[in-house]
Amino acid sequence: MKVEIYSDIACPWCYLGKRRFEQALDRFPGKADVEVVYRPYQLVPDAPASASPHRAWLADRYGPQSVAMDDRVTELGRAEGVAFDFDTALHVNTFLGHRLLHLAETEYGAPAQSRLKELLLKAHFSDGVDVGDRAELTELAVAAGLDRDRAAGYLAGEEGAAEVRARLAEARELGISAVPTFVFEGRWAVQGGQEADTFLRVLEQVAADTAAESAAPAEAHGCTDGACAV
Repeated sequence: MKVEIYSDIACPWCYLGKRRFEQALDRFPGKADVEVVYRPYQLVPDAPASASPHRAWLADRYGPQSVAMDDRVTELGRAEGVAFDFDTALHVNTFLGHRLLHLAETEYGAPAQSRLKELLLKAHFSDGVDVGDRAELTELAVAAGLDRDRAAGYLAGEEGAAEVRARLAEARELGISAVPTFVFEGRWAVQGGQEADTFLRVLEQVAADTAAESAAPAEAHGCTDGACAV
């Protein structure tokens, strides 16, 4: 089973969704046969390349309610073992990070990409790291198991940029407008950082449906705009 997770590095619900999905996957009997890959999505594609305080940016965008928004996510994070620190978090463009995730997947494999994704999310939300800084990204790449020289050279140029832009366009074409969005087998989509129990039920249902289809002629599924409800 292939699961493609469309998410952004600067998305707290993507962090929560990742943690909850992994909890479900650990409980799923068919875990060994599940391939998980991360697809790029940018909530703020026009974010600046220079970092600024997250709190100030969010207040400017959402007003007084921004503090309550952060507080709610922080409380939910505690239950999942995620330590959000929005006082030190930085608002910055995430395109470079998505390029690095593309490198991890294509040259090191899905497990390395997943390790890097976790490190990027933690760096951004817990450690106050500027995930738009090439030097910081290189260190995270090395921690995830990527070669230092390869990562640094890759980030210094434009390699992978066209591929990531194509993936971002693909997400729009699929009708994805919010993240995280989990796409199972390229056909079924589940949106949001659902509870682990919900993800487990989805995994079980997709596994059952695909097993049934392998034993009988496939039937048409009612899907529109590239997304299907489970």
